[in-house]
Amino acid sequence: MIIQTGMRTDIPAFYAEWFANRLKEGFVMVRNPYHPIQVTRYVLDPAVVDLIGFCSKNPGPMLPYMDLLKAYGMYWFVTITPYGRDIEPLVPDKMKVIEDFRRISEAAGADSMGWRYDPIFLNETYTKEYHMEQFERMAEALEGYTGTCVISFIDLYQKVRKNFPEAVQVAREGRLYLGERMARIAKMHGMTLRPCGEGNELAQFGADCSGCMTVKTYETALHRTLRLPAKTPLRKECACFLGGDIGAYNTCLHGCRYCYANYDQETVRRNYAKHDPKSPFLIGGSMPEDVVHEAEQKSWINRADMPGQLTLEL
Repeated sequence: MIIQTGMRTDIPAFYAEWFANRLKEGFVMVRNPYHPIQVTRYVLDPAVVDLIGFCSKNPGPMLPYMDLLKAYGMYWFVTITPYGRDIEPLVPDKMKVIEDFRRISEAAGADSMGWRYDPIFLNETYTKEYHMEQFERMAEALEGYTGTCVISFIDLYQKVRKNFPEAVQVAREGRLYLGERMARIAKMHGMTLRPCGEGNELAQFGADCSGCMTVKTYETALHRTLRLPAKTPLRKECACFLGGDIGAYNTCLHGCRYCYANYDQETVRRNYAKHDPKSPFLIGGSMPEDVVHEAEQKSWINRADMPGQLTLEL
């Protein structure tokens, strides 16, 4: 199966020690974000966990623990954007993140790495020209360390509207202008541009619009084929195979104004104060009323490993 760590928070950036302890102890407890007394227990055994997916703006704190990940397949999405501290208050210096990206790529392999340049928005500071300059500079720095660059344009979710009220969606003209040029630059540096939840409008420029965390993504990282269960996408625009996330909302301290996972920083601070690196839960511990469910887990690797073959288990 696939374990995800990054749809709700940034575990490498703020909870690396906790995650290392979970790997050592071999299990993790995860609260349902909508029904908190419902708890799922996942076994973190490489016999049943084929791959661990990471999404991070600061993967560096996980570097001391890379040996613990050797038994697992990995896929790292690292977000590197051109914004300053007015937008991303606690994200580290971008050159430091790029250097850490390279180090993880050297350990995990370029097929296990993806660069995310998202979300993209425009204003008087972050103009189309500014994005193009920064995107080309970052693509050059990451050449050879990944073959994937994912972009998306800002979505005005309720939490985004609350924390970033001046943000506006990028008009079609702006999306096409940026998409065409980014696809060309990415190709120049050995990368495929993959729009995230943006439909097919950038396919005309050579972008791969099939999704960013797809079955093919996992198979490329593992160098094996998979037999995956059928699964409903999280949203209609998304073709990615997600699920099994062990994170928690309202726990990322980066403070990005465009974040869809945090309600506000005060809630994040209260939750972070409850974090115990030795707890099986990311935030807090067990409660008397908890109803614990053992996740059904098995390896999805196709042992026959027929090249190019994929079978869905219905």
